[in-house]
Amino acid sequence: MDEVVMGDVVGINVGAVIIVLIVIIILCMLASCIKIVPQAHAYVVERLGGYQATWNVGIHFKVPIIDKVARRVLLKEQVMDFAPQPVITKDNVTMQIDTVVFFQITDPKLFTYGVENPIMAIENLTATTLRNIIGDLELDQTLTSRETINTHMRANLDIATDPWGIKVNRVELKNIIPPREIQDSMEKQMKAERERRESILRAEGEKKSTVLVAEGKKESAILEAEAEKEAAILRAEAKKEATIREAEGKAQAIAAVQKATAEGIRFLNEADPTQAVLTLKSLEAFEKAADGQATKIIIPSEIQGVAGLARAVTETVLQK
Repeated sequence: MDEVVMGDVVGINVGAVIIVLIVIIILCMLASCIKIVPQAHAYVVERLGGYQATWNVGIHFKVPIIDKVARRVLLKEQVMDFAPQPVITKDNVTMQIDTVVFFQITDPKLFTYGVENPIMAIENLTATTLRNIIGDLELDQTLTSRETINTHMRANLDIATDPWGIKVNRVELKNIIPPREIQDSMEKQMKAERERRESILRAEGEKKSTVLVAEGKKESAILEAEAEKEAAILRAEAKKEATIREAEGKAQAIAAVQKATAEGIRFLNEADPTQAVLTLKSLEAFEKAADGQATKIIIPSEIQGVAGLARAVTETVLQK
């Protein structure tokens, strides 16, 4: 009886475990059927081996077993840096040119089913297009027409990759490496050009320096002449001012003397002097005249009759 009970318990436990495992498997399968597409990505979904749909950003559900995600596609702009490719110019010069291609996947379905290996296809197409373009250019044109080459490359690659769901946004020639002997020749040419420009700049600098020195001397001479002119004018004005002031001083002195004389005469007239006073003043005047350097004095006839005046004047002259 106990063995039967134990068998039933074991059977129940095994059945429960199997049921739990089945539930877990079902949950895992359901979880695997839930897909979340992140930003800037797209999923290409196949059903029973054929294209079913392209999932964009968001949550999606696929049918278990019969649906699968065939490819996860990145929609961001991508950059491919290809190794240097040997190319031959129109004048038979072999150069190494490496390119950088900026592209973006615009159609995930065409990108998935259009070409087997899209990146390799772009690389080979880039090399072929580059050889075709460089083959029509000479060496000098190749070195100076980089922007033109970039434009032609982008246009040709964009047209060729359109059936693959790829858009080429930009193509850049990263390096153009000519043969060694041409590099040496170019370096010598650039060195000669630098030396020529240096000589020109040095000559222009010396010329400007000479001109500046000459202008400086000229300006200095002009300033000296102007200073001398100003000094002469100031000296003349000072001399003129001194002469004017001296003349004014003399004129003022004469005017003062004349004024004093006039005042003296006026006082005499007001005092109504006698003949004796006038005679005395005359004698004083002759006394002052005798104080001078003259050796002869002429006596007015009006006072010649005065014996005392004659004697006084004579004595005065003899004393001098």
